[in-house]
Amino acid sequence: MSAWVLPDHIADVLPSEARHIEELRRQLLDTARGYGYELVMPPLLEHLESLLSGTGEALDLQTFKLVDQLSGRSMGLRADTTPQVARIDAHLLNRDGVARLCYCGPVLHTRPDRPHATREPLQFGAEIYGHAGLEADTETLLLALDCLDAAGLREGVIVDLADARIVRALFAGVPVDAAVLARVHAALAAKDASELAALTKDFPAASRDGLRALIGLYGDASVLDEAAKALKDTPAVGAALADLKQLAAGLDGVAGRQISFDLADLRGYAYYSGMRFGIYVPGAADSLVRGGRYDEVGAVFGRNRPAVGFSLDVRELVGVLPARPLRAAIRAPWSDAAGLRQAIAQLRKSGETVVCVLPGHGSEIDEFHCDRELVEQAGQWSVRTI
Repeated sequence: MSAWVLPDHIADVLPSEARHIEELRRQLLDTARGYGYELVMPPLLEHLESLLSGTGEALDLQTFKLVDQLSGRSMGLRADTTPQVARIDAHLLNRDGVARLCYCGPVLHTRPDRPHATREPLQFGAEIYGHAGLEADTETLLLALDCLDAAGLREGVIVDLADARIVRALFAGVPVDAAVLARVHAALAAKDASELAALTKDFPAASRDGLRALIGLYGDASVLDEAAKALKDTPAVGAALADLKQLAAGLDGVAGRQISFDLADLRGYAYYSGMRFGIYVPGAADSLVRGGRYDEVGAVFGRNRPAVGFSLDVRELVGVLPARPLRAAIRAPWSDAAGLRQAIAQLRKSGETVVCVLPGHGSEIDEFHCDRELVEQAGQWSVRTI
């Protein structure tokens, strides 16, 4: 095998795409800052027991593991940043009130989490700690939509809502081991009625019938009324359905967005404890943005407090956007003339891109669109449109 061949689902990012990714990264972080979110930068790797505390088997299987040559302890390369941000909130910030935190950095997956995905996503996310009310859930959804809007995705956007409390309520009092639970979750996500029927045949009638009903509970807001009739009436189910209605109402009037519900969708990491959502956009094979409420994520760090947030892969986001045009630039000759050097320096300080053409390379194409050039006239250097 050639030395330059990269591993499967790992790829270099070339100049035009890299520029687009970096511009988007800045836009997303600026959008989050406009809401009052503070930037944090967790490490790419840390001790395994800290990295995976409370996250469940799914994230464990996605995590690359290695041995620290200094301490001999097992370490992991993060597959998701949320547990790290929960650790920062619990131990380093330790604030009494609300903490709004955002981040953007690479994560690594042992295998792609969906067809054609990279194993090295550039994960952007934003999270609110310290507020249990629907106001935080609503802000999270609005920020996620504003981030897509900043990227240029305004039409054809679908926000799909669900709530983890509904399935938990249907499992209440049902003795089931982790393996069967995982298979039930998979059957619900795949809408596999025959598999679900086989797995739940010995469940109590209310739980069995409720889980089977979930498969058909997807669509517009009428789904919530259907769910109220089809599912057993418990405080948890009632609260979840009421919250979903209120969240949907909070998004009314956001132009170009469609709201849908899929009460059987439990995809995502095991730490979701309440509302969860996916945002779908034209050109993406699956949800581009994933998020929800995960009030229990900080418990393993000794601080179990409300938390809600979302994340997306900036590289995947770039993949559904049209390529950006080459950035306009100024072409300048290569020379040691003091006047030319001074003119170039002044232009660059003002924010212009000035490409000096090296001797013998005047006809080559680069990643910038040079629509102007620096020329000398009467001993003065000035910019002229090409």
